Amino acid sequence: MSRQDFKYIWLLLKDIAGREKKTIISIIIASVTAAVAPYIRIVCMGMLLDGLYQGAEYEMLFGYMAAAVIFSFFCKILESRTSEWFWQKEDYTRELDSRELNRKSFVMDYEYLEDTHVQELRTRAFARSYFGIRGWLLLQMKGILKNILSVLIAVMIMVPVLMETKAVHNMSAFRWVSVMLFLVTGILIWKNYRAGINYTRKAEEILDTLDGIHNKSNYYLDILSGVESQKDLRINRQQAAIEKDVEALFQRSREGEKSMGRLYIRRQLTGVTISGLSGFFIYMFTGFWAYMGMITIGNVVTYASSIVKLTHGASDCAVGAGHMKSVALYARDYIEYMNLKKRKLEGTIPMEKRRDNRFQVDFEHVSFRYPGTDKDVIKDLNLSFVIGEKMAIVGKNGSGKTTFIKLLCRLYDVTEGCIKVNGIDIRKYNYQEYCALFAVVFQDFNIFAFSLGENIAGAKEAEKDRAADALTRAGFGGRLKELPDGLDTYIGKEFSKTGVAFSGGEKQKMAIARAIYKDAPFVIMDEPTAALDPLAECDVYAGFDKMVGEKTALYISHRLASCRFCRDILVFDKGQVVQRGTHEELESQEGLYRELWRAQAQYYK
Repeated sequence: MSRQDFKYIWLLLKDIAGREKKTIISIIIASVTAAVAPYIRIVCMGMLLDGLYQGAEYEMLFGYMAAAVIFSFFCKILESRTSEWFWQKEDYTRELDSRELNRKSFVMDYEYLEDTHVQELRTRAFARSYFGIRGWLLLQMKGILKNILSVLIAVMIMVPVLMETKAVHNMSAFRWVSVMLFLVTGILIWKNYRAGINYTRKAEEILDTLDGIHNKSNYYLDILSGVESQKDLRINRQQAAIEKDVEALFQRSREGEKSMGRLYIRRQLTGVTISGLSGFFIYMFTGFWAYMGMITIGNVVTYASSIVKLTHGASDCAVGAGHMKSVALYARDYIEYMNLKKRKLEGTIPMEKRRDNRFQVDFEHVSFRYPGTDKDVIKDLNLSFVIGEKMAIVGKNGSGKTTFIKLLCRLYDVTEGCIKVNGIDIRKYNYQEYCALFAVVFQDFNIFAFSLGENIAGAKEAEKDRAADALTRAGFGGRLKELPDGLDTYIGKEFSKTGVAFSGGEKQKMAIARAIYKDAPFVIMDEPTAALDPLAECDVYAGFDKMVGEKTALYISHRLASCRFCRDILVFDKGQVVQRGTHEELESQEGLYRELWRAQAQYYK
């Protein structure tokens, strides 16, 4: 492990310790007791054998046995209680990771959500370990601490035994045999340690290849369980293609699991073989010392058992060190994700409160390109308008209409230039107060699997009369009366057996009702009706215009007739406003608007 690996583990451990001090303490206690308990039995057994060999009194022998039982029982109880606490905490560490990652998603700049690298960080930080990154670290830390303590205790037991050895008549032969046995035992211990390291490294390589397979399998699991996706799959007869791909993924996953199985068996065989040989030479080593009169029979048991424990502890430490390497990689991704800095300027100026809801908006030499790209989507845009009027933005797909709305709502900040409201750069306003200006129905709007009231209010508790009024104004009033649970009706059956599967048109009305409920000064319709036919879209836009009353409304569409009722129409093309005026003015002059209007006119006859 590198210095950076230790840094990431230390930062994650500090985060855990700051939240769960008792868990850290319980891990330390559980590790100490798990390491100490076997040696209590080993030492007491050695003393018991020496006592029997030397003809000690039964009271003393009984005392050795009682001490072994009592101390082992005490350690077991203590270990069980602390481990129980530890496992209780383990059960929720994945949920804790999920909560923290979700919280970060709520507050990070919007542009990060469309950044592939950032989303890969999130996926890897939450991947592979059943217990989550914190739980995986705690589990490995518990095992490594136990094994390190086991090795240290073994050394502490062996040193006094070595100190008690007596001189023999052929010391040179004794030393030669002792050194040889010691070297062979040491080499076997080192081999077992290296085998543990290699096993972990190869296992990580196999798991890395399985990550992509599991990600794709999980994606299929999601879409194949969805009602909406199943409609498209069945109608378009895509089941066979997906089934073939799923089968291929299964075979690749199976091969990966087989490789893991073969690797595990090799590791176990290697471990058993090396452990067996180590045990054989350890007992030869200690038996030779006993034969030479250097140690007692009891010391043979104590010494040999301690070396065996040391061997296993060193090997398990190697495996744990490999796992800690993976912990460090996950911790790196998690910490990088959680430490993503805000790029948006956090303004402090409060928004002006105006009863007439009229605000002057100015785009001054605004250019914008999405992060990671070198092509401007908006190019040197200069534009002024007053919020408090009806305005439409039209143009071909990809002309920059939706990007214009993202910049106005400050989901993204401009690359060059600035946007001003009432003469002040919008980056200087309090962000939450600025966002409160807008109620937007996006073209890819989402209705969540919450209750109807929660969806409309955007909060756990909805003002029932206000929510019902918004739904009625959006054309959902009749359907609302038919629902036995009213606003408490769940959307879909993900969280409630009594949930209702609403149609796309009904969900569209919910999205519109949500915008009405917010009661913001500025309402935007960003092509949420693109799936409807042109005439139906016209009806929805005209109806929505009546709903918002005197509020500002900005309508976006690539269908010109949907917005012809607006007195101010902006025509976008390649990130710029190429025409502006009323429908009559634009249709009467040469330009993109008339070209599009004539191309689409057939749909309105």
